[in-house]
Amino acid sequence: MSSPPHKFKAPIDLIGINPFVFLPENILTDLFKQAGKEKGPIPVKGTVNNNLYKQTLVKYRGYWRLYINTTMLKDSPNRIGEIIEVTISFDPVERTITPNPKFIKALEENSEAKTVFDGLSPSKKHEIIRYISFLKTEKSIDKNIDKAIDFLLGNGNFVGRDKP
Repeated sequence: MSSPPHKFKAPIDLIGINPFVFLPENILTDLFKQAGKEKGPIPVKGTVNNNLYKQTLVKYRGYWRLYINTTMLKDSPNRIGEIIEVTISFDPVERTITPNPKFIKALEENSEAKTVFDGLSPSKKHEIIRYISFLKTEKSIDKNIDKAIDFLLGNGNFVGRDKP
C-alpha cells in the first residue's frame, strides 16, 4: 500500500535553463524512506497545479530538485518565481526503457562508438536511449541515431551535451 501524496507550494526557480522547485525537508526524508535510498535518482509522481506528472527527483550541486518541464507545466521556463501547487509521492513502478533496435544495430556496426557508449555512466546512457526512444517518426529516429553515433565519436553534440 502506498502512502498518500505530500502536498506543498513552492516558487519555480531556475538553474541554467532548467526550471525546478525545492522540496521541503520533511517530504524529502519521507521520499527517501519510501524509496529505501538517499542517493541516485528517485522516481516520483504527482501533480503540478492539478496536472499529473511522472518525473525523477535528482540531486544536483548538493540539492535535491524536482525539475518542472513543459509537459508538467505549460511554458514553465517563463514562469520563474510563480508559486505552484505540487503533490508528490514515490513511484515504485519500474521505468525501464528498451533501446531502439536501430540504435543497437548502429552501435554494433561501429565498435568505436559502442566502446564510448559502454563507458558512459548509466545516467548518460539512459539519457541517450530515452531521447531516441521518444522520437515519433522514422526520419527523426534515423537522423538522431546518426547524430548520437557522431556525438559518441567526438563529432558534434547531442542531448544538450558537447562531449560524451
